[in-house]
Amino acid sequence: MPYSLAIFDLDGTLADSFPWFLRTINDIADRFGFRRVADEDIEELRHASSREILARLEVPLWKLPAIARHARRLKAEATAEISLFAGVEAMLRTLAEGDVQLALVTSDSEANAREKLGEAAALFSHFDCAASLFGKPAKFRRVVRCAGVELSQVIAIGDEVRDIEAARSVGIACGAVCWGYAAPAALRALGPDHVFERMDDIAEAVCSDRGIRRVG
Repeated sequence: MPYSLAIFDLDGTLADSFPWFLRTINDIADRFGFRRVADEDIEELRHASSREILARLEVPLWKLPAIARHARRLKAEATAEISLFAGVEAMLRTLAEGDVQLALVTSDSEANAREKLGEAAALFSHFDCAASLFGKPAKFRRVVRCAGVELSQVIAIGDEVRDIEAARSVGIACGAVCWGYAAPAALRALGPDHVFERMDDIAEAVCSDRGIRRVG
C-alpha cells in the first residue's frame, strides 16, 4: 500500500556518516572511558543490537546523554566531511511531489541535520531531533500526531536494529536500508516490512500504486 508519511533516520540512511563515525569513535571512547573499537570488532558490532553494542563496549548508561551531546558537537564541526548518499535528494523530491509528507527523526541536532540535508531540508514537513538512543518511539508518535495520518499510512526508514524496534513499538511499518551502520543480514533477520538495497527502491515502495514519476 502507498504511505502518506515517511519518517527518515539521518545518519547511515540519508547521510554517509559511518566513515566519520569510525574515525571518531575511539576519541569519544577515550574521553568517556569505554572500550575502544578495534578494526576486527567492526563487523561483529554491525550485527549487534544497540543494547549489545553498549554491553560489549562497556558504555555506562548514565553517560549516554553526555556522549550524545559531545558527538553532536563533533558532527557540527565535521559537516563538510559528511555528505548525503547519491540519489537522496532525487528520492526525497519524488516522495514530496507524490504528496508523501516527509519527517526526520534523528539523534543529531536539527541544526546539524539541516546543514547536512542542504536544499533537501525544505522538502521535510516535520523535524524531531536530538533523540536519545532509545527515544525514537516517543518522537515517532509525536510526528504521526502532527502529520494527522493513520498509523497504517506511516513508514519509518532507517539503517539500525533500533529503528525497526522503534517502528514496531509504535505500530507503523518499517523499512531498512542496506547501506548504513548495521549489517544487512542483521536487519533482514528482524523481518522488516521493506528492505531497500538501492536508493531507488524507496520511492517505488513508499509510493507503490500512486504511479509517481521518479525525479532525477
